Amino acid sequence: MKKLISYTAVLVGSTVAGLLVWRKVESDRHRDELWSEAERISAEQDATEIRD
Repeated sequence: MKKLISYTAVLVGSTVAGLLVWRKVESDRHRDELWSEAERISAEQDATEIRD
C-alpha cells in the first residue's frame, strides 16, 4: 500500500510539473509571436514614414 501511494505521488507530481512546463513554453511562444508582430508592424510604419 505504501508503494502505491508513493508511485501515485510521483505520478501526480510529474504530471503537474509537466503541465507547468507546458504552460511556460506556450506562454513564451505566444509572447515571441506578439513581439514578432510588433516588430513587423513597426518596420512597416517606418517604411511608410520614409516614403512620405
